[in-house]
Amino acid sequence: MDSFSSPPSGSSSQFSTNDIMDQVKTQLAQAYAEQFLETVRDKCFDKCITKPGSSLSGSEGSCISRCVDRYIEATGIISKALFSQR
Repeated sequence: MDSFSSPPSGSSSQFSTNDIMDQVKTQLAQAYAEQFLETVRDKCFDKCITKPGSSLSGSEGSCISRCVDRYIEATGIISKALFSQR
């Protein structure tokens, strides 16, 4: 039974609007985290890892760190712009 299935017949428990909203918020946060990791993996790896191996070189590690920092910064700027227009 998934979290959106109705309770078994004969059960008196029901989901409240707050319960459903909390669940949606949790799922959105999880989707955002997955998207973040996918973007970092795809974009930053392609940009920074020139010779894949068993460990990162110093320059690769620095590049990955800067790439992640820029992505976080850009995401924050976009979020602020989107939410300030409402």
